[in-house]
Amino acid sequence: MIIRPARIEDIDVVMSIFEKAKSYMRSQGNIHQWGDDYPPRSLIETEIATGCFYCMEHDEHVVGVFSFQLGVDVEPTYTTIYEGSWLYDEPYGVVHRLASNGSIRGIADYCFAWCKERCNYLRVDTHHNNAVMHQALARNGFTRSGIIILSRNGSERIAFEWHKD
Repeated sequence: MIIRPARIEDIDVVMSIFEKAKSYMRSQGNIHQWGDDYPPRSLIETEIATGCFYCMEHDEHVVGVFSFQLGVDVEPTYTTIYEGSWLYDEPYGVVHRLASNGSIRGIADYCFAWCKERCNYLRVDTHHNNAVMHQALARNGFTRSGIIILSRNGSERIAFEWHKD
């Protein structure tokens, strides 16, 4: 698996991967995590331009995508957490919009391993009904930290973290 920064010419493939991922999530009972208009193309174009959006390639085909940012307070919605707390107060990496076209198993595992090579502390959030992501997070050593509220629409997400000890 090769992970590389996404390029603007990848945008149509990236958006088709999101459509496949949304269809799969809905088939698994997770109908509310990403609505029809999320993620918007403009957001992905911005993330590509700023260098925080990545493509995962297998046999020269993009099979997965994700956003990864690293720093201090890179995710403003993580400032307030309910029904728990963050265990660490230090710079962190955050993974968002992880999606696969379904052709390769273990996309989340590849993503998390790559991110763990680049930082010692990761934070992630996901929908209550995203059983596939819950399993991937548990398999990759993440622990549940609490609940965060999305600034874009006010919905709840379960927050998770991983720390290199």
